[in-house]
Formats: sequence, C-alpha cells, structure tokens
Amino acid sequence: MQRRISAFLEAQAAEAGSARNTLLAYGRDLKDFAEWTARKGADFDSVTQHQIEDYLVFCDAQGLSRATRARRLSAIKQLFRFGFEEGWRMENPALRIAGPGKDKRLPKTLSEEDVGRLLEAARAHGRSPADRARNTGLMELLYATGMRVSELVSLPVAASRGDPRMLLVMGKGGKERMVPLSPPARTALADWLAIRDAAEEDARSKANKNKDKPAPASKFLFPSRGREGHMTRVRFYTLIKEIAVTAGVSPASVTPHTLRHAFATHLLAHGADLRAIQTLLGHADVVTTEIYTHVLEERLKALVLEHHPLARDG
Repeated sequence: MQRRISAFLEAQAAEAGSARNTLLAYGRDLKDFAEWTARKGADFDSVTQHQIEDYLVFCDAQGLSRATRARRLSAIKQLFRFGFEEGWRMENPALRIAGPGKDKRLPKTLSEEDVGRLLEAARAHGRSPADRARNTGLMELLYATGMRVSELVSLPVAASRGDPRMLLVMGKGGKERMVPLSPPARTALADWLAIRDAAEEDARSKANKNKDKPAPASKFLFPSRGREGHMTRVRFYTLIKEIAVTAGVSPASVTPHTLRHAFATHLLAHGADLRAIQTLLGHADVVTTEIYTHVLEERLKALVLEHHPLARDG
C-alpha cells in the first residue's frame, strides 16, 4: 500500500502539478487509511469496497467531521482511480462509494469595522519600526488581495518592485493570477520594501567590512532565517492573533483565512460580481465562490424589508 501511495503522490506532483500542501494532505489521509487496512490484514491489491466503507464508518466513530471524512474519501478515490488506470487492479473498489458530503456552513468572516481595527493595530504592533512596517505590509496585502496565507508569505520580492498596481500570485497547482493592490496596500508595500532593502544592504556592508562572505540576497518579500527562507504560515498565524489582541478583536475569530473571507464578503456586499471574486480568490470553480452568496441574500432581504409596502406596514 505504501509503495502505491508513494507512486500516486509522485504522479500527482509531476503530472497534475498539485501544490505541496495538497500533497501533504493526501499523504496524511492515505497513510491513515493504509495503517487501518494493514490492521485488517488487507493491502492495495485485496482491499474491497466493503472495507473502504468500514473505514469511513471508523472515521465517523473517531469523531471526524463530515468535511474531513469527505476529504479522506476523495484521496482514496483518486488513489484507486490512478491504480486502475495504471493497471495495478482490474477494478476500482472505491468507484461506487458515495461520500458523506460537507457541512454547509457559512464562512466565518469579520466586519469592516473589525478589519479596520486590525489594520490600525498592525501599524503599532512590533518591537521595532521594521517589525511594524512588515506587519502593516502583511495585513494590508492580505486584506487588499484575499490571498491564501501560503501565497502571501512566499511572495517573491521581484513581484513587488516598481510600485506595482497589480501583483502576480502563484496559486494552488502552480496556477498564476493577477490581483490588484489598493492605495493603502501599495503604500505599506513601498514602506516595507525600503526598510527590507536597507537591512539587506546594511548586512552586506557589515560582511564586506569584516571580510566575511555576505549572505545571498533573499528572493522573498518577507524573508526569514528559517529553512523555507520566508516567514512560515505558523508564524503568521501566531502574529495575526497577537495583532487581534492589540486591536481588541477576539483572537478566536481572527485567522488568515477569515481575512480572506472578509475580502470576498466585503467586495460582494459592495456590489462586486461573483465571477470577478472567483478570479481574485483563485477558485477553479465558481461553485466554491458561491458560499459567499449569503451576502447577496442578506442584501435582497434588506431591500424587501425596506421598500415593500406590506413589510413597512408590519
């Protein structure tokens, strides 16, 4: 089973161009499935539809959410479809298994007032002017573009040179898209770039003065000394919680993803087109973007309550 999973993941990386985080999620889900089948004395060649269904029942008994179970089944289905196409099995045991579906919940978001307080707090949060400029740049860019956190922290510095009106973002599966920058985001970006570049130049000068080999210039907008070379998602997650505390906004309601939701929700509330928001968010299918139509429903309800004569009488 492990050999088959490894081959499947390699093919996903090479042929489908799946993002690293997607591959990691597939790997975790399929590893759990492989361990369960091994305990049942089955392997890739012998596992049956009934056993896969038993595994989903096991996941339910473990208290896993419907969304997690649906994701695991999706990974299993893709594994066995790949195995069937490669000729590893003569039949696909996962073909006719119906998934549990996903919970239909509205995305958690933030009010425009809360976002304003977060942006203001970012300008004051940090031990040094450099920290404060970086924090402001991160928050302004995130809210102005609706980027995923992984897209934000790994932005190449080359994409932000020359006071750009648009940023080129590398999304899931290596798909590129253009996102516009608001004037506050452009100002924050320029301020951070000036400080960032000055720090790199200062480090080079010190290395030359001490006759040391200077460190290579970072290719990332938000560099870090860590293995990845840029700020990690975990560090930014912690940072945004700290900023929420400074802003007086409940940290439990603030994550990088809620700011992405806020970006889409506020655009739609102010009349933006759903297709345009799909493009800006980098959604492959507009169905994914339709979770934000609750905003339209609220606007229509308010319109009826405000203008319908019977509603006014009530």
